[in-house]
Amino acid sequence: MDIKEGRTSQFRVLEQRDDAQTAYAIVSHRWRDTQEVDYNEMVNLMEMQEGEREEVRQRSGYQKILASCERAMGDNFKWLWVDTCCIDKRSSSELSEAINSMYRWYENSTKCYAYLHDVDSPTFPIEQNSEQFGKCKGWPEWFSRGWTLQELIAARDVQFFNKEWAPIGNKRDLADTLEKITRVSKDILVSGLDSGVRSVAQIMSWAADRETTRVEDRAYSLMGLFGVQMPMLYGEGKKAFQRLQLEIIRLSNDHSIFAW
Repeated sequence: MDIKEGRTSQFRVLEQRDDAQTAYAIVSHRWRDTQEVDYNEMVNLMEMQEGEREEVRQRSGYQKILASCERAMGDNFKWLWVDTCCIDKRSSSELSEAINSMYRWYENSTKCYAYLHDVDSPTFPIEQNSEQFGKCKGWPEWFSRGWTLQELIAARDVQFFNKEWAPIGNKRDLADTLEKITRVSKDILVSGLDSGVRSVAQIMSWAADRETTRVEDRAYSLMGLFGVQMPMLYGEGKKAFQRLQLEIIRLSNDHSIFAW
């Protein structure tokens, strides 16, 4: 979206921009059920009845968009991409294109804002805390989600923020801690997948304990890490992972995939 108009809540959706030529920030976050604002709601916000519009504005997802816009404007970006409201999920073709392009969009971003909604402290948690993050093996929930793995690896500059949108560190400076949390090597975190050859089994192991809301997304969220493209078929269930394996086999001679 064009964030110059964000002050008046008149957002324009980022359409048909060249992501390789456009400087933009991108948001990585944990979706919250019933709280996010979708594409249709965002583009029609000002045409809504006052009560309906106010309900949307009160959602934590809307406040998250506003806060990320403020951060992006402070960093002198004209463009910001947020998956909740920048993809028209009513269109199956647009959704499929977006998922197949997701890794590239994070990779081509100038800066990625990783929002950790459950971190209250003014510093990044460097040790496991089962009392605060008990449901996620002692770490912020962001690290337990399937989609955030490729977002962490693909984006060159990842800036972390706590629930109040206060900065708490970046990927490069926190590489040692991030390696401990994710099992992804420091070299890959800092320099990306091109920094060295790794096996299919190793990449699969990074995602083994992560969760997705839709079972198909366990496969779809890994496509970018393997350089695979395939159509989205929500409703196919576990067959999505089988299709992913077949595509990897078609493109690679790495037999470690058979461990999965």
